Amino acid sequence: MSEAELIQEFQRNRLHVILAQLAPTGLLAFAAIATPTIAQSSDFVVHAFALILLASGILGALAEYSAAAQAQAVIDDLKTLPGSSALRSRVISFRPWLEVVKYVTPAIFVAIFAAILVALYA
Repeated sequence: MSEAELIQEFQRNRLHVILAQLAPTGLLAFAAIATPTIAQSSDFVVHAFALILLASGILGALAEYSAAAQAQAVIDDLKTLPGSSALRSRVISFRPWLEVVKYVTPAIFVAIFAAILVALYA
């Protein structure tokens, strides 16, 4: 692939990272607001709510991890091409930050999920 194609692929993966964070973030925000009400519901509703959050969190984390890993692979390919441009250098320098997407962001979501579970079952 050419430099331009790799940069376009990186941009697609970056967009996927952003989009993969929208649904879980929205769901967790809703959950934080709805948790006091849901905690007063029947056990079935509480368990269903917790499982919905868990399933959505797992899918969101997998989507984020996958998009970040693919973006890192694109950067690795970009490094092997001859020449250098300012944009290429910036894209390559972003590689370590994708570790945040792969590990830190899902960890934060897990912590929020745990806090919601504590509030649901307390």
